[in-house]
Parts: sequence; structure tokens; C-alpha cells
Amino acid sequence: MEDYKGRYMKEKLIAHLFDSFNQLNVLIIGDVMVDSYLWGKVDRISPEAPVPIVTVKSRENRLGGAANVALNIKALGANPILCSVVGNDQKGKEFLDIMKEQDMETTGILRSDERITTTKFRVIGNKMQMLRVDEETDIPLEPKDAGAFDNCIEKIVTGNKIDVIIFQDYDKGIISEKLIGKVVRIASEKKIPVAADPKKRNFSAYKNISLFKPNLKELKEGLNLDFDARDELQLKKAVEQLNKLIHSEIILLTLSEDGIFVEYSDNGVRNSRILPSHIRSVADVSGAGDTVISVASLCLAVKAHPTVLASVSNLAGGLVCEKSGVVPVDKQQLQREALSLKL
Repeated sequence: MEDYKGRYMKEKLIAHLFDSFNQLNVLIIGDVMVDSYLWGKVDRISPEAPVPIVTVKSRENRLGGAANVALNIKALGANPILCSVVGNDQKGKEFLDIMKEQDMETTGILRSDERITTTKFRVIGNKMQMLRVDEETDIPLEPKDAGAFDNCIEKIVTGNKIDVIIFQDYDKGIISEKLIGKVVRIASEKKIPVAADPKKRNFSAYKNISLFKPNLKELKEGLNLDFDARDELQLKKAVEQLNKLIHSEIILLTLSEDGIFVEYSDNGVRNSRILPSHIRSVADVSGAGDTVISVASLCLAVKAHPTVLASVSNLAGGLVCEKSGVVPVDKQQLQREALSLKL
């Protein structure tokens, strides 16, 4: 009877958590890209060089980078407002067309004559990735574009009810230290939580935010530190060093196949916990980090406990690894499997 009652209460808790996502407006700021796929078959080697020949059967363009975060936010029932800059080129047009097909608003997307649209071309043969070709620029925005982008974001933040802000940083030049500082100040004034998924360039600029989510490689590069992540004491010391640098309320460190580490404040005391990964048949790890920051940010917005936030985010990241290519999380599947978590 107690087991039944406990499961019933957990079902109510999980259902309430997932239902609460539906009321949220989420501002996503970051580098976007087109994930372009060529799907084909390989049955011979080129006579010109020792490389496989992929006979193309189909093509597909998907939203990538910060736009994949927006797709995850939408898939989880919330309303994403994506802010980024794309090129005034064919791929930029295709990017906006896909956003419209996905019924996502494009008011936060600026087009620039000074940039090309980041595109990741993936060649898939016999269900395996054979080659990836990147077409991109990673230089900072030109002053004119940066000013227009700053103004666009400020207008959206001040003119809408925003429940959480996500910085999805891929080091492509869209996000600057100046922009981070400005958005964090406005968010602080309006009591909007801010989450960041960082890269190396702006790693230490995300100070005094609500949630900071690096992966292990980014943590080591950002701190210029090497350590054995499987040694829990060394791991905790590294995260403590990180928190002295950025002062984040919650630090969520993804550890790939070793799970996720969460450190957080609880009544003024810093606590930490390692959550193991869930055993899965991994098809593709692409986009897992986007899913983790999406789920974590929604949990942050509804004030879920940090261990609940970490547990559900960890589960979500594993779920998308079962799918080939960059795809958003399935909300219903995530909600069902969340019932198995020890919350």
C-alpha cells in the first residue's frame, strides 16, 4: 500500500512538473546553425582515392545549435523565443524557412551581410556518419550588427513575460562578454533566472547567473586544469574552483557516459551529488547537451529542486542519444521514464 501511495505521489509530482512547462516563455540567445544531412548507401570504394562512395538517397536540413535548444523547449511544451544572427545568404533563408515550418517566431533572428550562416554538412552512409563538412565563421559580430542584436534582445526581454533566459554558446561570435553582462543585469532587475551552456571564449564571463552547465572538456579548458574526473574529490575541488570564479547558484557538469554532477546552494550551504548515466543503446550523442540545458532551464524556471533538475536533465540527455542525428526530446517518453527516477 505504501509503495502504491509513493508511486502515486511521484506520478503527481512528475505530472505537475511537466505540465508547468506549458506556461513558460523561454528566451534563447546563441549561435544557430543548419544541420544538413545527406543520407545514402555505400557499396563501393572510389577508384580515384581509397574512400567510400555514398550514393545519395535523400537530403534533409534541420535546425542546429541554439535553434535545437529552441526545438527542445517547444517539444517540452514551452514557448521558445530564439535570438541569433544568420547570414543574408541561401542557408540563412533556409534556416528561417525551417523555423516557420516549425511554427516558431523569427522576430529575434537578424540577418547580416557580414556573415555566412553556419552549416554542418553530415554525410551518412549505411546509417553511419562518413564525413562532416563545416561552413562557418567564428569572428565576433561587426559593431553595427552587435548593436542591432543587443537592441533586439533588450526589446524582447522588456516587452515580453520571460520566465528564463538561456545562453547557448558555440563560440561562433554571436555572444560577447558585453552582451552577457547586459542581459544578466536586465535579468537580475526583472528577477529572471539565467542559464548558460558555455564554450571556451566566454567561459568566465557568465558570472552571477542561476545555472551554469559545462561539460567536462569545457570545464578543464575553461579553468586550464587537468584532473581525474572519476576521482570524486578532484572533481569536487575543480567545481569549487569554478564556482569561486563565476558564482553560479547551480553548477551542472555533464560527464558523458559517467552521468552528471550537480552542485548547488541549499540554505547557504553548498551541496553536491553525482548521478550516474542511464544504460542505453547509444546511436548518436549529437545534441545531447542542447537537450540537457533545455530541460534544466525549464526546471529552473519552475523552481524545481536542483537534484530533481539534474535527474530529469540527465535522463533527457540519454534519451536523445538513442536517436540518429540531432533531434529534440520526446516529452511523453521523458515523462514516463522519469517515474523510475529516485527523486
